[in-house]
Amino acid sequence: MRQNNIVIYITVLAAMAMTACKKSFLDRPPIASPTAATYYKSDIDILNGTGPLYNGSWGGYNGTSLQYIGDIMGGNSLTDNYNGRGSYLNFTVTAQDPSGALQSAYQALWSVIGNANIVAHNIRGAGPGASVTARNSGLAECYVMRAAAYYFIALDWGAAPIIYDNSVQIGDSSIRRNNLSDVWKFIISDLSWAAQNLGTTPLQPGRVTKWTAEGMLARAYLVRSGLGQSGGQRNQADLDSAKYWAGDVCNNSGMSLYPSYYDLFTSAVFSGNKVPSECLLGLYWVPTGQWFVENHMQANLAYDSKITQTGDGWGGAFGASPSLLAYYMDPANAADSVRRKATIFMPNTNYPDINKAGGGWHVDTTLFNGATRQGDNAKITHPIDSGLYYLNGDRAYVKKYVIGSPADNGGVGGQQNENIGTYIFRLADVYLTYADAILGNNASTTDADALKFFNAVRSRAGATTKTSITYADIYLEKKIEFAFEGHAWYDWKQWFYFDPNAAMNYFNTQNRGLYNITYNGGNSFVTWFNDATNPRALGPRYYTITADKADLPYPASEVLVAPNLGLPPVAFDFSKVKY
Repeated sequence: MRQNNIVIYITVLAAMAMTACKKSFLDRPPIASPTAATYYKSDIDILNGTGPLYNGSWGGYNGTSLQYIGDIMGGNSLTDNYNGRGSYLNFTVTAQDPSGALQSAYQALWSVIGNANIVAHNIRGAGPGASVTARNSGLAECYVMRAAAYYFIALDWGAAPIIYDNSVQIGDSSIRRNNLSDVWKFIISDLSWAAQNLGTTPLQPGRVTKWTAEGMLARAYLVRSGLGQSGGQRNQADLDSAKYWAGDVCNNSGMSLYPSYYDLFTSAVFSGNKVPSECLLGLYWVPTGQWFVENHMQANLAYDSKITQTGDGWGGAFGASPSLLAYYMDPANAADSVRRKATIFMPNTNYPDINKAGGGWHVDTTLFNGATRQGDNAKITHPIDSGLYYLNGDRAYVKKYVIGSPADNGGVGGQQNENIGTYIFRLADVYLTYADAILGNNASTTDADALKFFNAVRSRAGATTKTSITYADIYLEKKIEFAFEGHAWYDWKQWFYFDPNAAMNYFNTQNRGLYNITYNGGNSFVTWFNDATNPRALGPRYYTITADKADLPYPASEVLVAPNLGLPPVAFDFSKVKY
């Protein structure tokens, strides 16, 4: 592609961006995106062009959207109702979502797709100084990113427009949603091509590889195996494909889990050019950069500003959900202490890597001895207000991705800007995908490979191993392993595909109420509260999800400018896609 063609293309996109109303799935990417005045003359130019795909485009999804959809709606986190975010807890998210998380997620994911498409468009016209290998590798990176974004879109909203080339589709007013089965076919097509054109080692630390594409391909086949199924049965051909691709990663990549689960979520292991090999796809933020390439997650998760020491730390309303806390409070899971410490703050726990100058961060036991329940002399704490308004009780606060002050992290970072990356896809996910694919439609399995890789995840955490596993075991393992990484909703949705009644019953009988932890002589005990009628009422709290709530609504502003989103989905013509 000649230089003047790129200039014309950017000009057309800029004109589109200036219009008052636009469709997110055809938006022009941000001005600082990799399309701006980029001309690919060499292999290095291609590498530099794909680099921004690993951060800025994802900015609107990283943080609150990932947290609200993935963990609060997925049942791993509780919250209050500030700006309406309680709707993610009780399955009442609307198209007008006042929290902004719905709109932010929708726009960010389409931004990822748009940026990936535009970079791919430019790579296809790279100058003669760029090698075929570099072109194909760069294109494969774009397709992995596109597939990653479509994975979330498909599981959040269902049927969606398939946007394969913004430069071709930009003026097409007839674009409609495509069938969900076609969206999954498109994801699998992208990842299949990428797996054939990526190397086995990253070109730079953190870059995607053949193993990334194969692992994501296995996951896509596993999810699709349940599409259109019911009664707990899945499509065997897709299960076989999931097993094949996951098995290749598990048995032939030479990779293994990072030894320390706790350290995975520290800047010492995951920041800058330090990327653990377990990270198959991550987002790499620039703590010395501009707002859109900085990681703001800790600002919203840390429960105390003394942890961050930068004036933020607004996470006092968040914490482990009752179901997540119940797992860790169960004596049968006492050995799983490594993940507990890395995931949630519990009373009387020490963190030497936070507040290093002050000798570490000690989770104060007095924090967990607040008000006394009215009319009761026993020291049972209670929330100040209803969980769907403003809660002010004590809970197991979020630890994962909370890493302390800039001084604790090499002097790097600042307000709403922490020095750590974000995991999108880890090797542990491939291990559990492999075990799940081997299990398939069986009630349980004692298969040696399934147990080997399932137990590898548990062994790293210090948890006891198993000699037989079921789907419930694998589902629970994902819940614990990936807590506060934005996975829980998506793992549930995968289950909903092939056994909707069982999946809905799981959520409908899942305690999502408030609780307080009381520390007592070296032990903690929990008081559960049902805020349905009174914030002080004891007992669990349940909310109902129905099949019509399993897909999120499109943001109202998007439907306004793209009314075709309200039309029935149509089949996609795959002959239009050129690799």
